[in-house]
Amino acid sequence: MVRLSDFDTASQNEPATATAAYSDQISARNRDESQIQRTLINLVPPATLVAVILFWMFAPRSVTESPWSIVVAGLAVSFFVLGLELILERHEGWRLTRKEFATDLFYVILTYTAIGWATETFADGPLASLKESLGITTPWLIQMPFLVQAALVVFLVEFGQYWMHRLMHDWYPAWLTHAPHHHITQLNAMKGAVGNPIELFLISLSVVALFDFDTPALFCGFNLLGVISTYAHANVRSDPPLFYSYIFTTIRHHSLHHTALSYEDTRCNYGNSLILLDRIFGTYREGESEIVGQDERKRLSIYEQFIFPFRPLIEKYKGKRNKPASADN
Repeated sequence: MVRLSDFDTASQNEPATATAAYSDQISARNRDESQIQRTLINLVPPATLVAVILFWMFAPRSVTESPWSIVVAGLAVSFFVLGLELILERHEGWRLTRKEFATDLFYVILTYTAIGWATETFADGPLASLKESLGITTPWLIQMPFLVQAALVVFLVEFGQYWMHRLMHDWYPAWLTHAPHHHITQLNAMKGAVGNPIELFLISLSVVALFDFDTPALFCGFNLLGVISTYAHANVRSDPPLFYSYIFTTIRHHSLHHTALSYEDTRCNYGNSLILLDRIFGTYREGESEIVGQDERKRLSIYEQFIFPFRPLIEKYKGKRNKPASADN
C-alpha cells in the first residue's frame, strides 16, 4: 500500500547546511560580478516578458493568429532559457545531462501533441460548444486593451491551476497523479512539462474557452505563462527584483515547493506563474532549496512516471496473487 507518508523523505538524510552553502556560493558569485552585471542578469526574466508582449502586440496578424505561432513561440522561449542555463548556471548539481534533456524533450513533445489533443477534445472543445449552445457571448472583452486581455488570460488560467495544484497536494488520489513531477531531482527549463499524463491533462484545464478573447491577446497570455513557468523551473542564476518576484513565481519560490525535505514541506508556493495567489491565500513561504525530489530523491523513468498513479492497485493485485502461495506454504 502506498501512503502519503511513503513520500515523506527523511530530512535528516539531507545536509542541513544546504541553504547556508548556497548563500556562500551566491556571495562568491556576487564578488566576481559587478553590480551592473548582477542587475542585468536579474532583469532577464522581466525583459523576456516585455519582449513577448511586444511580439504579440506588433507582429503581423497573419503571424499572431496562426495556431502554429504559439507553438513556435513557446519552443523558442524554452530553448532560449536552456541557452541561458549554459552561461548563467545556478547550481552545478542541476546541470543538464543528455538523459535529462531527452526526457524533458519527450514531455514537451507529449504536451504539444497528445496532451494538447486531449485538452481540446475533452475540455476546451466541449466547453466552446456549450458556450455556443447557451448563447454565451462576451463581445465587450475583445474591445478591452490588449494588455488587459492578456493579463486576464494569465489570471484565469493560473487561478484554476493554483486550486488544482493545491488539490493535488491535499487529496491523496490527486497526489498520486502529481507525485511524479516531485520526483524530478533537478530543475531545468523544460521540467515544467515533466509529469504523469493524467496530471498534465488536469493542470491544463481552464475556463478560457468561455470567453471571446482576441487571438493574439489569448496567445500572448499563454506565452507569458510559459515564460514565467520556464524561468521558475530553470537552472538560471537570475533573481528578479521585487516588482517581478512579488507577483510572478521565480526559481527561488518554486525550488522550495520542490524541496526534498518532506512531503509536508512541498505544501507551499503552489502558484505555477502567479506567486501572488500564494501571498493572498496564505500558502506563500520564503526560501529556496537546491536539493529537490521526493521519496529519497528517487528519479523515475518515463514508464514509472506513467504507471505511478496505479501503483496502489498494482501492489494490491500483487498482494492478492501472493496470498494463496503463502497459504500453501
